[in-house]
Amino acid sequence: MRTRQAIATTLEEQRMPVRAKLAATWTAFMFLYAYVDILNFFTPGVVKDILDGKVFEFDLSQTFSTSALSLVSVPIFMVVLSMTLPARANRITNLVVASLYVPVTVFNVVGADWLYFYGLGIALELILLALIVRYAWTWPRNVGDHGDQPRP
Repeated sequence: MRTRQAIATTLEEQRMPVRAKLAATWTAFMFLYAYVDILNFFTPGVVKDILDGKVFEFDLSQTFSTSALSLVSVPIFMVVLSMTLPARANRITNLVVASLYVPVTVFNVVGADWLYFYGLGIALELILLALIVRYAWTWPRNVGDHGDQPRP
């Protein structure tokens, strides 16, 4: 004879570690950052300007490309650092880097013709940066814990 087992109707809520939230949010930021640039290629005249050696008002050069790579590399490394740095250094690094990327993100609208497109991209990136700041700022603390030292 079969016995009926109770079927759980409520999904289990597991606490997401702050490190995972930060890494996931930096990953989402990087996808958005990249896709705004990729989709920009479909804006009329952009590819022609690139072939003519211009991006917005900037001349394409090794300096431009190195600067662009540097700007993209920081959020990429933040994915790794968010998972590997000790808690205190992790929190401070995320607060500083996300805060510094707010003006970098807003700067991307300079010279943009498609304001709805760039406005949406920038708004979404700013939301992700705000989440990063919030997650880092509200990092849970252990009662009686002093830094990253294990409790006895």
